[in-house]
Amino acid sequence: MTFLYELRKNKVLFLMALPALILLVLFNYLPMFGVILAFKNYNFYDGILGSPWIGFKNFEYLFKGDAWLITRNTLLYNFVFIIFGLILAVALAIVLDEIRNRFLSKTYQTILIMPYFLSWTIVALIFYAFLSADKGIINQALTFMGMHPINFYSETTYWPYILIFVFFWKSVGYSSIIYLASITGISPEYYEAATIDGASKWQQIRFITIPCLKPIIIIMTILSIGKIFYADFGLFYQVTYNSGALYPVTQVIDTYVYNGLTSMGNYGMTAAAGLYQSFVGFVLVIITNWIVKKMDKDSALF
Repeated sequence: MTFLYELRKNKVLFLMALPALILLVLFNYLPMFGVILAFKNYNFYDGILGSPWIGFKNFEYLFKGDAWLITRNTLLYNFVFIIFGLILAVALAIVLDEIRNRFLSKTYQTILIMPYFLSWTIVALIFYAFLSADKGIINQALTFMGMHPINFYSETTYWPYILIFVFFWKSVGYSSIIYLASITGISPEYYEAATIDGASKWQQIRFITIPCLKPIIIIMTILSIGKIFYADFGLFYQVTYNSGALYPVTQVIDTYVYNGLTSMGNYGMTAAAGLYQSFVGFVLVIITNWIVKKMDKDSALF
């Protein structure tokens, strides 16, 4: 009865939310039926339901193969992205907030956000212009200085640093906007009182800005940890041009699943990798939120 009452009372709001709910069901819940592929030896002619059950053999094949490599790469990259991405985004938001000239502030924000809206294909081409073995800008400079050129797309040494740089170059400006919006919502009275008390700019940032950002920082961190087993497909596939020589440092779960589908056609194993990815991410969100709730109940996500 309570639900029916709420439905009649807020029928306009429910109607407005209906298209989004339909899309959520169609693209997020109905496809969950496909997880049974992880436990089947899928055959195209027999279909999902007709293919024979094989239990956990797909998981056994996954963990005997490249599971350690792709898990290590995915976790280490995301760990760096989460920790340093948070620090850079918050620092950049604070710097942008300190720019009092409105025109300069908007100009810097536009410049920093612009890379986020470039597709990974365009980004890959931009960096290919720098890294190409034949006419890349870096190799031309090395040749001009009498040094040997580097074949970046077959050398694994440089790519952890290249990928980290590309990720931050593309995303940190956009990420900072969330924190900048939170900073602008802090009451100016706090800063006025601190200035009267003789607090320096660093003290104002340390004792006012950062504590006020704490709730949004915790929420964003929890959400990021929930996606720690997911990698940006465009970054690891497009920017590296899916070079097989770079797999030891660039192969992550998402590219592994895609390559498994396109090259081996092993639907069962790729479904097992995807289920493994989703399950661990879900568990990490629950655990992280539980820890946060124990430390500060008001800062927990749920």
